[in-house]
Amino acid sequence: MLIKKWDKLPQEMRNDAVRPYYEILRKRNFSLFWKRCFDIFVSTIMLILLSPVFLVLAIAIKIDSEGPVFFRQQRVTQYGAVFRIFKFRTMVNGADKKGSQVTLGNDCRVTKVGKFIRKCRLDEVSQLIDVWRGTMTFVGTRPEVKKYVDRYTDEMYATLLLPAGVTSEASIKFKDEAELLKDAENADETYVNEVLPKKMEYNLRSVEKYGFWRDIGVMFRTVGAVLKR
Repeated sequence: MLIKKWDKLPQEMRNDAVRPYYEILRKRNFSLFWKRCFDIFVSTIMLILLSPVFLVLAIAIKIDSEGPVFFRQQRVTQYGAVFRIFKFRTMVNGADKKGSQVTLGNDCRVTKVGKFIRKCRLDEVSQLIDVWRGTMTFVGTRPEVKKYVDRYTDEMYATLLLPAGVTSEASIKFKDEAELLKDAENADETYVNEVLPKKMEYNLRSVEKYGFWRDIGVMFRTVGAVLKR
């Protein structure tokens, strides 16, 4: 997970707003190396231990509605690379073609089983596969779809210096994001113009203050937030 040399970054990331964040992370390459080691070790153990949960969720999803077990939408991760994320499907098949890219409160596309899975945040558990593969990490900016990344400001591109994460400080603060968007006339525009900038404030601060033990703290707070719900 070592940071690339500046001249190897994508052109859109080589701007004056990204440079300070880049210099901070370049000095923490050793910590980033251990972050990747931690990701591999923990994701492997968790995939083994949670395999019965994966099986139960897969059966419940298939019984509840037609379609695949996993929702494999394209998202953006480190250096702007596009990957297909693993999420347990909580909506009707093809939901991303039947409405907004963001999920709204009381979204009619969510299935019965999907409501329970979302409430318990179990749809995110399958991203352990992405962490193991290296397309994601445990703590980092949540992966966005490309059309939202295309709307990033120069500074927001700094979040792509690190892999996308399963959880983050912003994820905890905006855990009820769907409720914030449910009354919006245009959910996509409201998300890009109002919600995304606020989330990015937390994401950019996390990049600026990156530390291995700080990540561990975010993971514990995430577990606490899920249990509280």
